[in-house]
Amino acid sequence: MDFSDTTTEAAFRQEVRQWIDTHAPKHLADALAGSSFGSTQTGEFDSLEEAKKWQKAKAEAGWACLQWPKEYGGRGATPIESVIWNQEEGLYSKLSGTFIIGQGMCAPTMMAYASEEHKHHYLPKLASGEDVWCQLFSEPQGGSDLAGLRTKAEKDGDQWRINGQKIWTSGAHYSDYGILITRTDPEVAKHRGLTMFFLDMRSAGVEIKPIKQANGDSGFNEVYFNDVLIPDHQRLGAVGDGWKVALTTLMNERLAIGGGIATGFPEIKELVDNLTIASGPAIDNPGVRSKLADWYAKTAGLKNTGARAISALSKGEVPGPENSIGKLVAGSMMQDIAKYALDLQGLAGLATDPDVALSQAKIQAMLMRSPAVRIEGGTDQILRNIISERVLGLPEDMRADKGLPFNQIPSGSS
Repeated sequence: MDFSDTTTEAAFRQEVRQWIDTHAPKHLADALAGSSFGSTQTGEFDSLEEAKKWQKAKAEAGWACLQWPKEYGGRGATPIESVIWNQEEGLYSKLSGTFIIGQGMCAPTMMAYASEEHKHHYLPKLASGEDVWCQLFSEPQGGSDLAGLRTKAEKDGDQWRINGQKIWTSGAHYSDYGILITRTDPEVAKHRGLTMFFLDMRSAGVEIKPIKQANGDSGFNEVYFNDVLIPDHQRLGAVGDGWKVALTTLMNERLAIGGGIATGFPEIKELVDNLTIASGPAIDNPGVRSKLADWYAKTAGLKNTGARAISALSKGEVPGPENSIGKLVAGSMMQDIAKYALDLQGLAGLATDPDVALSQAKIQAMLMRSPAVRIEGGTDQILRNIISERVLGLPEDMRADKGLPFNQIPSGSS
C-alpha cells in the first residue's frame, strides 16, 4: 500500500503550506501549543473571536470546507485534498473546533434535506464562520437510545410548536442555529414517529443553561423549549422521517469525531522522558517501557488504520468502519494513559495549575476529558454493537420495545 503523495497531491500540499505559512495567526501559536484536552487556549485573545477570524480568512481564500460545493461556500475539492489540508493546518486546526459540529454534522444534513433556497442562504455563512451551529439530540431519557426522545413537535397551522428538553448540547450558548430532532407521532414505533427541523437559537421560548463541568469548563448545555414556534419550511425531510435524517447526522458525527481523536501517547512519552521516579529515570523502568511499547503498538495501529482510510479516499472509495474502531480504541487508551501518567507523578499529579504542574497539566486535563470522548459520537457499548452486528455479522441485541408504539413502551414515569 503506497501512502506517498502523487505529483498532483504534492503540488497541492506545497500550495497549502505556503498559504498557511503566510496567513496563519502565528501570534496564537504558543497558546495553541499549550492547549489542554477539550479546550482551546488563545492566551489574552478571545477564543471564539479568534476562531471566527481564522475561519473567515480561510473562507475568503477558498480554504474553508474544502469538499463542499463552491455554491455553498466550499472549494469543490477532492477527499484527499481535504485530508492534506487537515494534516498541514496543524495546531491551527484547534481553532476549528468551534465549527466541527456545524460543518461536520449539521451541514451534511442540510445539504441532504434542506431546500435549495435554505442551502444557499445558510451554508456559506456556516462555512465562513459567521454563523455557529449546534446539534440538539440527546435528552435526559434519550442519550444512546436516541429514538427514545420525548421532545414534542405539534402542528400549529403552517408552524410547529415545540416543547421539551435537550441536554449535553455542545456550544449551544454561543450558537446561532441548531438542528433539532423531535417526536411528532407517539402512536407509532419509536423510530418512525420522529421529525427533524432546524431553528434559530434566539427564537422566543428557547432557554439555554450551561452545565458546569468538573474541570471548571461549561462547554455543554441544557436547552429548554417552551412553546417554540418553527415554520414548516424549516423541516428537514418528511414528517416521520426524522430517524432517517438523523442517521445522516450521526454517520457524519462519527466521521468528524473519529477522524481526529488524540490518544495521549505523545504526552506520556514526553513525560517519562523527563520524569524521575523512585527507581531512577522513568524511561529506564521496565514496567514503564512495557506500557509504552503496548501503547505505541496501538498508536501505530490507529495510524495505519487511518492511512488505509486516506488511501481509500485517494482512490475515491468509501472507507469501512475505521472511524468507529479508531474512536473505540483511542478513547479508552487516552483514559488509561492519563491514569497511569498521574500515578507516575505521585503527589505532583494533584497539581492542576498549568504554571506549576508537570507537562502544563495536560495529563490532568486529559483525564478529565477522556470520559467524554468515550461517550460523544457513540458510547463504547454502542460502537461495540455496531462492530459486532455490521462488521462481524453477529446477531442483533434483543429489544423488548421493538415494534411497540412509543406511547406503549413502559418507562420510569409511566
